[in-house]
Amino acid sequence: MLSRLAKLPRDSRDTLFLLGVIAWLVLPQAPHLPVWCVAMAAGLLAWRALLALGSRPLPGSVWVVGLLVLAVAATFATHRTLLGRDAGVTLIVTLLALKTLEMRARRDIFVVFFLGFFTMLTNFFFSQSLLTAAAMLLGLLGLLTALVNAHMPVGKPSLAESARTAGWMALLGAPVMAVLFVLFPRFGPLWGMPGDAMAGRSGLSANMQVGSIASIVLDESIAMRVRFLGPAPAPGELYFRGPVLSTFDGREWRPVSPRLGSGTTALTGSSQLQVSGQPLRYEVTLEPSNRPWILVLDAAAKPPEAPGVDTIMTSELQWLASRPVTDLLRYQAESHTSFRHGPRSFAAVLPEYLQLPANRNPRTLALAQQLKSDAGLRTGGPEALVRAVLERLRTGGYGYTLDPGVYGAETADEFWFDRKEGFCEHIASAFVVLMRAMDIPARLVTGYQGGELNKVDGFWVVRQSDAHAWAEVWLQGQGWVRVDPTGAIAPERVGSLRRLQPPRNALASALGNMTPGLTVNLRAAWEAINNAWNQRILNYTQSRQLNLLKDIGFSSPSWEDLSHLLISVIVLVALGGAAWTLWDRRERDPWLRLLRRVRGRLAAAGVVLPAAAPPRQIAGAVTARFGAAGAPLADWLLQLEALRYARAPSTSLPLLQRDLRRLHWPEAPT
Repeated sequence: MLSRLAKLPRDSRDTLFLLGVIAWLVLPQAPHLPVWCVAMAAGLLAWRALLALGSRPLPGSVWVVGLLVLAVAATFATHRTLLGRDAGVTLIVTLLALKTLEMRARRDIFVVFFLGFFTMLTNFFFSQSLLTAAAMLLGLLGLLTALVNAHMPVGKPSLAESARTAGWMALLGAPVMAVLFVLFPRFGPLWGMPGDAMAGRSGLSANMQVGSIASIVLDESIAMRVRFLGPAPAPGELYFRGPVLSTFDGREWRPVSPRLGSGTTALTGSSQLQVSGQPLRYEVTLEPSNRPWILVLDAAAKPPEAPGVDTIMTSELQWLASRPVTDLLRYQAESHTSFRHGPRSFAAVLPEYLQLPANRNPRTLALAQQLKSDAGLRTGGPEALVRAVLERLRTGGYGYTLDPGVYGAETADEFWFDRKEGFCEHIASAFVVLMRAMDIPARLVTGYQGGELNKVDGFWVVRQSDAHAWAEVWLQGQGWVRVDPTGAIAPERVGSLRRLQPPRNALASALGNMTPGLTVNLRAAWEAINNAWNQRILNYTQSRQLNLLKDIGFSSPSWEDLSHLLISVIVLVALGGAAWTLWDRRERDPWLRLLRRVRGRLAAAGVVLPAAAPPRQIAGAVTARFGAAGAPLADWLLQLEALRYARAPSTSLPLLQRDLRRLHWPEAPT
């Protein structure tokens, strides 16, 4: 393929290479673009490639303008706007593909280059992962190679030579880029993501329809990473608290405040939290969720320390941020596994946790009355009723499954009497309904339970598949008490953190059977690398910038200190660049530099040549001066000339440089 590309005329070769680089930049965005946009961009690039291969003329402006109008209209029809991330990226991609049909003049080519660089950056609107960064680094080198190639108008320089020059330029620019990354102030609007960047991401929801968590647990993506600054708690204590749902309409659970899930309003008021014992200290790196939830282990009495984010605790013991989490958020928190919260005696707020939809789940209500009328249970109070229900779950033939089937309108009745199997939300929801029917205040808590220790970097990885729902009941004198009814049916889910696994496809099963453990180890290593990328690059925050200044001697660093340091570094780099330019300005072209080097050695040997003597004239002078001994040098000079001016040179500049080093320098005859 490369050899066929090399044999093409230079214009065709360079155009095809640039089109390939553009396709590489657009390809990662294909899943996020409208289908028509992907098809249009692919068609335009293919059309331009066919024109380049056949050396045919470009289409007229009528075609280009017509396609432009069509693209703008389709963008508006798809997104109902021309602004924002999705509409903007759609337009950029189509404009880039269209512009390739107008590459007639030098300025058109440079417009394509700049659009290409911008398209490369837009990839980070959708993902800032290490994989995306590596792919875009390759795209950057491709664009630089094409740009260098466009600045070499004479002859037919090889793409490899242009790539080496581009790579060397990138290496020279890397220190400047690193300094800017470390010292450039991190202003929110500049370093943040567009507002709709998180659209469509899966995860916990503000509302929970019975059956919705079972779909989340098929998602193996990471929800957060946790590093304990001390011993890790027991698996049964790893409950990361998320939305608390207290209002039930028979099918869906919602928070008490309908706006709590949007992050615009938080419940206020004391949670009446009392903690005891030594706290667990840990650091969380929370993946973007576009929600204000700050997930912590039960129960955190102090606000989590999140740089640049204010946090508030609701009366239901949930921590909320002052804004939705739209990018990676790292915070430190302290939690206690021994705690009490909620009123100790019956309060006016508690009847809200007894409400049930009218005329729903009649068999569950009847079961509640039956349990309440049991004389033995009645004397034991609410604690005895809770124990009796958990015992029913253990011994009543109930099952824990990812595929419980489709539940109807009477979800609690179906669970307790018909299906007798479900995922955690089926079990917890039916449990809370039964508790309320027995006049025990109860509510549903969603979040994550468990995690997986990555032995490569020591972080606990909590995935969407660890999403969980459990219950809390209010007991006189104790307040709210966590009860996980799933643990009564499947104790291994809570005690051993054993998740239900979706069925594997044939390839995954074959790999798992052939190399048990290999897939797990490879995934752990890759996630550790990604975590290092997140911690050191993506999570390089304002506070870490100021901490860096402290480390290098600033006692109380400020933005002024950071600006002064950045300006000093820029001045030093500029002075260094100016010095380099002065040293290098004598000759920039490596071909001319090589010719000048030969001319200098010949001048030292007494061969005086005009300043503008071409290689062929120099070769003649060498033959005249050294005779047969000068033939190898004369041949070398003719090859140097062919490299510059021949249609298909048989050598390259690096080969000629190597040959010159090996060349036996002729001596003048005596």
